[in-house]
Amino acid sequence: MTQMPTTKPLTMSPKVSFEDTSVAFSSKSNLQLKKIYLIFASMNQNWLVKLGTFFIKLFLFLHFPIKKLIKMTVFEQFCGGENLQECNKTIENLDKAHIGTILDYSVEGEDDEKSFDKTAKEILLTIEKANQNQAIPFAVFKVTGIGSAELLEKIQNQEELYDEEKEAFLLVRKRIDMLCGRAAILNVRVFIDGEESWIQDTIDELTYEMMGKYNHDKCVVYNTFQMYRKDMFHNLKNATFEARKQNYHLGVKLVRGAYMERERQKAHEDNYCEPVHETKAGTDNDFNAAMEYTVENRDVISVCVGTHNEYSCKRLVELMTKHHVQPTDNHFYFAQLLGMSDNISFNLSKAGYNVAKYVPYGPVESVMPYLFRRAEENTSVAGQASREFVLIKRELVRRKRLMFQKNKD
Repeated sequence: MTQMPTTKPLTMSPKVSFEDTSVAFSSKSNLQLKKIYLIFASMNQNWLVKLGTFFIKLFLFLHFPIKKLIKMTVFEQFCGGENLQECNKTIENLDKAHIGTILDYSVEGEDDEKSFDKTAKEILLTIEKANQNQAIPFAVFKVTGIGSAELLEKIQNQEELYDEEKEAFLLVRKRIDMLCGRAAILNVRVFIDGEESWIQDTIDELTYEMMGKYNHDKCVVYNTFQMYRKDMFHNLKNATFEARKQNYHLGVKLVRGAYMERERQKAHEDNYCEPVHETKAGTDNDFNAAMEYTVENRDVISVCVGTHNEYSCKRLVELMTKHHVQPTDNHFYFAQLLGMSDNISFNLSKAGYNVAKYVPYGPVESVMPYLFRRAEENTSVAGQASREFVLIKRELVRRKRLMFQKNKD
């Protein structure tokens, strides 16, 4: 187990501003910025998002030739490419701003052993690519990408399994072990994504099994803690206790959560108490408390904070400063999604902090469920599209004034 980092003078000021749009959009040309402006202007209209989603689904179903249009707009904004090779340009552009890439194979909806094996092989390629390129600090995968969600739920409910289900679960464990084992050999850190509460206990058991196997000398495997769940802060403390007891490093990816509506709907249908906080304030309080807890327990915890919340990012900066943690300390990372919150990512990176972007990729048709969620979230979650729209508009105005001033001089 590593010792607590020694106290050193801070090399960076704790004061980080997310208002500097010149930094946020420094990699974008005027033409690119105007196109992004139009994308977010459209996403800022809830009725337009719903209408557009309906027609895109219809046109794809009818095999209308709209793939090129999708790829030139929302796909280009939120995805790295259709394959690993196409992601290289995004990786290089982010690396120029000292921002890492987390390659996320985002194909969804395929649920058979052949597809699970194919997905596992693709994830393995992302691990190998991360080993070859220091601009890729993490790999990531969802257990439901390499195993049946229905099977995971049966195991969590302690239902009796048929022989073929037992064999299928052995294959799930084998795939996870293969990926985590290869990551350990290649010195690549890997996130195991959080999922719905009715399968998360099974995922947790598999993840901690991998930590016990591969995290003794360094932090390789990270579990995801979705802080909108009422029990998650308690789970984080328990996980820390077990890591200390078994003498391994605890990898923590902190997020607020991604399945709010599904969690509430299933709780209502199955008549049990909702596992998520009743209010956003409850989630925020637990999220920020969890950040403080990870900093205080940094001798055993490595953490990546995945959030688009400006206050939380500033809070972690303050906590790192308070505890004399260097901005470049490899135990601490900030992460945001590609195409969103560049004002956070680029300004944190400029201030010297470790930052990475989640970069989804995959065939356009297969990644559409991911893109539909981004569109829906941007119109509903804390006015994300409005925030992006305002920031882009501000930068366009700033550039216009700068050009006017230059011409005047």
